[in-house]
Amino acid sequence: MPNIKSAKKRVITNAKKAVNNNTEVQKTKTAVKKTVKEVQAGNKEAATLKYNEAIKSIDKSVSSGLMHKNTAARKKSRLTKMLNNME
Repeated sequence: MPNIKSAKKRVITNAKKAVNNNTEVQKTKTAVKKTVKEVQAGNKEAATLKYNEAIKSIDKSVSSGLMHKNTAARKKSRLTKMLNNME
């Protein structure tokens, strides 16, 4: 346990940020999973809606520094490819 006041504050701040970051990461993962599920089910309209939510969530993760831009580009590319190959 830290003894200095600023270090104590840092522990508390880091814990709060970790909770927020984990929440955002889970939202992104859930959005991607829902999109994949709709694509596999063959629901074009629902898949498109979920796809838009997933892309928005991925972009938000990149802008807040939770995900690397190349990782985001790869995920978006794969989702787009899945959606375009639906028939």
